[in-house]
Amino acid sequence: MKNLLSIFVAAVLAFVLPIRPAQADDKPAAGVTKIACVGDSITYGAGVADREHNSYPAQLQKLLGKEYEVKNFGVSGATFLKNGDKPYWKEKAFTSAKDFAPDIVIIKLGTNDTKPQNWKHKDEFATDAKAMVEEFAALPTKPKIYLCHPVPAFPGNFGIRDEVIKNEVNPLVDQVAKETKSTVIDLYAALADYGKLFPDKVHPNAAGATVMTATIYKVLTGKDAPTPAPK
Repeated sequence: MKNLLSIFVAAVLAFVLPIRPAQADDKPAAGVTKIACVGDSITYGAGVADREHNSYPAQLQKLLGKEYEVKNFGVSGATFLKNGDKPYWKEKAFTSAKDFAPDIVIIKLGTNDTKPQNWKHKDEFATDAKAMVEEFAALPTKPKIYLCHPVPAFPGNFGIRDEVIKNEVNPLVDQVAKETKSTVIDLYAALADYGKLFPDKVHPNAAGATVMTATIYKVLTGKDAPTPAPK
């Protein structure tokens, strides 16, 4: 009886769960390109309504689609400077961004470095920024690094000063990019005419994040973003 039962069960399984022969088009799923968005509150999406959907990393994910995985590693108040009042170096997000094993890293830091208590260490800015780029570049994935000019302030708040961003931070970012063979994304120029999209004079709103996204998308892909920037 047991033998008959075993034969019956095997027959039913063979009928219900037939073994499909491998097809010529059976391929492993293609790997996605991982993008780590490293930055401060502007990357995080502070001041952006529904930031989980409207921060620039979230908008970039929508534009790039399923072939990319974009993650937000922004930390409010973070600095490039190791001797700043909130160094990105000491944040959990820094470790998480490296553990993510990114193929692309977009770094948008420097805004909080302009605060007087931080900018007194300005002679260390280029060294610290270069060290961060090199740390990401040394990951096993050998990611391509993009360094952003910080967005403008109008003219500033919370101790953040636009004149320092424009005249001191941006030239140092250019210097570090040249020394590390990184690519610059000029968010400062992209948003210079969009002061009305900065309600608190420092943080862009959702529409401002759209301008950021369109600018970054164009540099990454060479194509204009399908989502138009606000006029």
